[in-house]
Amino acid sequence: MASLGNPQNTIAVIQKYNFHFQKKFGQNFLIDTHVLDKIIKAAEIGPDDFVLEIGPGIGTMTQRLCESAGSVAAVEIDRNLIPILEETLHGYSNVEVIESDILKMDLTAFALERCAGKSMKVVANLPYYITTPIVMSLLEKPLPIHSITVMVQKEVADRMQAGPGGKEYGALSLAVQYYAKPVIVANVPPNCFMPRPTVGSAVIRLERYERPPVEVTDAAWMFRIIRASFNQRRKTLANALYHAGGLCCSKEAVWDTLLAMGLSADIRGEKLTLAEFAQLSDRLKASLKQNA
Repeated sequence: MASLGNPQNTIAVIQKYNFHFQKKFGQNFLIDTHVLDKIIKAAEIGPDDFVLEIGPGIGTMTQRLCESAGSVAAVEIDRNLIPILEETLHGYSNVEVIESDILKMDLTAFALERCAGKSMKVVANLPYYITTPIVMSLLEKPLPIHSITVMVQKEVADRMQAGPGGKEYGALSLAVQYYAKPVIVANVPPNCFMPRPTVGSAVIRLERYERPPVEVTDAAWMFRIIRASFNQRRKTLANALYHAGGLCCSKEAVWDTLLAMGLSADIRGEKLTLAEFAQLSDRLKASLKQNA
């Protein structure tokens, strides 16, 4: 089968099967061989690797993965693409195509069965409208993931990598950086896709930590604090936490905690690092327990 990184070959396959792009699945097929090369290189795929690909489309990146990896599992939600994948991946003996919704799969059982004690690498050209749920599902579950290399909307990649103080910095930045080290590998313009998206894209690699970079007593509680801090990001941290439902944090308790940490009482959440949120979380939890 001819390489699908070539736009003419992609068009030929689409026309042969009379395939219609489904907006509900966020389908934009990659048609640039240079970008494909960058993704494979960034993911550091080798002959011993097991790769999970999410949303293979017509198999453009899947072909490259099969040529580099030991084995590949490609999960595709659109059943209209399954017969196309059977043709474009014909001849590759190291690939399994799974018709499923990645967000509904039992990934823990899947990893246990496929990985056999080894780690896996995730590679994907993700539908932009569900990028965050997919990435967070992969990071939050106890999966043996070594790295996640994905194509996402550029704005989302910037948010994942952002540090304190900037407008891109927020709950997503902190959630991703608690689990993995994010590095933007390449910026990708709209003309590298068919059909062309209306926004710029980026390839980002998330290298998963064996242990989170900060210690926190209750990570779930910390993320509740983080989400509340950014829900109304123009408010001071004390006001944001006070008005957040279910946290039961008084302004005075937050002020006292911030001052004890050497921070300003009127600081906003966007100024705090992950380590500071971990410390704030632990101190507030202890304070609430003491006053209960």
